[in-house]
Amino acid sequence: MTTHTRIRMFNTRDTYPGQTLNNDLCQAVRAGNTVYLRGQVGTDFDGNTVGIGDPAAQTDQAMKNVRQLLDEAGARLEDVVKIVVYITDRAYREPVYQVVGRWLKGVFPVSTGLIVNGLARPEWLMEIEVTAVIPDERAGGASS
Repeated sequence: MTTHTRIRMFNTRDTYPGQTLNNDLCQAVRAGNTVYLRGQVGTDFDGNTVGIGDPAAQTDQAMKNVRQLLDEAGARLEDVVKIVVYITDRAYREPVYQVVGRWLKGVFPVSTGLIVNGLARPEWLMEIEVTAVIPDERAGGASS
């Protein structure tokens, strides 16, 4: 039987107080051996945006979040199988992908990159969505 573990649940009315939203979401879901992460941006888990105007600094913070969420789900960066990267300007592609490449060196996930008109907050320059699959030999325990 597959169980779903929801990690860091929240409501959008708290995350986006300037908008009239009321959606129950979470930062990550572990479904069996698969971990799905909500798109991560340059904001820490206390709500502080890091690197205003700096796509590389925002990407580094987003990847710190990715590592933390994977750890909480019992996964590791090496378990990442797919990433989707959203950037708000083509000029951000190189600095964003350089940072992602450092964090995922030797992992070889599939990757899709999209240039979008904007993200949920105007100060966000990039967002990364991650899917990971925990190997069967580690699926029962926490990551180390």
